[in-house]
Amino acid sequence: MIDKYGTYYKAISILLDLFLVNLSIFIGYSITHQTLGYSGADPSLLHILLINFIWFNVTQITRLYNDLFVKDAIPTIRQTLGSLLLFIAVISILLFAIKDFSISGKLMGIALMVFIPLLLFVKIGFLLLRRSRRTKMINYKKVVIVGAGPLGVDLRKYMERNTHLGYRVVGFFDDNPALKSNDINILGSVEECIDYVRESSIREVYCALPDRAIGKINQLMRRADKEMIRFKLVPDVKDYFKKNVMVQLYGHLPVLSPRTEPLEIMINQVVKRIFDILFSFLVIVFVMSWLVPLMAILIKMESKGPVFFKQLRSGKHNEPFYCWKFRSMCVNGDSDTKQASKQDSRITKIGAFMRRNSIDEMPQFFNVLMGDMSVVGPRPHMLQHTAEYSALIDQFMVRHFLLPGITGWAQVNGLRGETREDGSMEERVDADIWYLENWSLLLDLKITFLTIWQILVGNKNAW
Repeated sequence: MIDKYGTYYKAISILLDLFLVNLSIFIGYSITHQTLGYSGADPSLLHILLINFIWFNVTQITRLYNDLFVKDAIPTIRQTLGSLLLFIAVISILLFAIKDFSISGKLMGIALMVFIPLLLFVKIGFLLLRRSRRTKMINYKKVVIVGAGPLGVDLRKYMERNTHLGYRVVGFFDDNPALKSNDINILGSVEECIDYVRESSIREVYCALPDRAIGKINQLMRRADKEMIRFKLVPDVKDYFKKNVMVQLYGHLPVLSPRTEPLEIMINQVVKRIFDILFSFLVIVFVMSWLVPLMAILIKMESKGPVFFKQLRSGKHNEPFYCWKFRSMCVNGDSDTKQASKQDSRITKIGAFMRRNSIDEMPQFFNVLMGDMSVVGPRPHMLQHTAEYSALIDQFMVRHFLLPGITGWAQVNGLRGETREDGSMEERVDADIWYLENWSLLLDLKITFLTIWQILVGNKNAW
């Protein structure tokens, strides 16, 4: 990746955002004190510097300024919102926890109300400007690929699709001339590669040869070093992983992971937990406060037994926890082994109504508040079903990397109810793993909204 102006724009972005921070504080000060001057009393210069320091470090945590030209618009906005949330959280802690903090809550509140729209306006403006001038801001570098097999062809296609990375592939070098075609331009053999790139002033070589050609790879690497040509090796991992992988460096050792997990990042965990606490608290206060006594009366009127039903379910890391529900069945001995089905004789009349409208799941907001569950995540299964499905479906246990949820990506895509149909559980697992790899706060909000919408309009798979 060669950003022609990347370093300059990163510095400009940092300075511009810090300017917006201080401008917002100045506007807040002017409104609070009704003056355009500065008396030096409130806030102190030391605390203004502290706020600047906090914003700078927050953006380093969220990596807001990394890869300005490579990141797409949605990740950029997501990191901006994450930075704002973390910044507001830290400032709030300072205001309420430190008595000597001289900036008033009113001043800081006005400053934040000014800063948030200003920052979003600047970021959106940058994205729009970048969209039209992205290619002009990159210094394209000519490269060649050694190895015209499937791996090399995939690499060229990726570079061609992602022109903002700054590479233009001149051609291939391979010892198999039969691979040459209208689409694959083979410039010569592997041995001729270094001489060609030296004479053509190409300073970078990508090697996509298979592992069995280790001798050729080592020789090519040594010759490239002697000619001061950058050599980059593309390992073939398709036999291990069938999709995108995450690469980390432990010292000089590359470590490959079969998937990206946004919720492995601490800031994302904090954001998701804050959302869970706030949403579940609001539901418990404004809904459960009157729903629990109402459902208790209705459940008790129809059948004997407890109002609530608790059952051991598989939680995060497959640790069991008690999942709470409103009792929707007559008391029976099969509840921990037999899955509910359509026209199930155990389901009471009020239970059928609750299950159709997902009311029986409402007590799980207490599980969310206690930290056993999340608002959004893979649905938890009975322990016996977890053991059965894990033996049948290869990636079934991957979903347990996450806290189980009241609703999830699978549920809003119609994958709920009894899993009698062939392949239905595999589809749910695929949906849960997709959610694990693509989590964002905006995705959680979308799933929550879709769940509420489906409850209002009804779901044919709910019984």
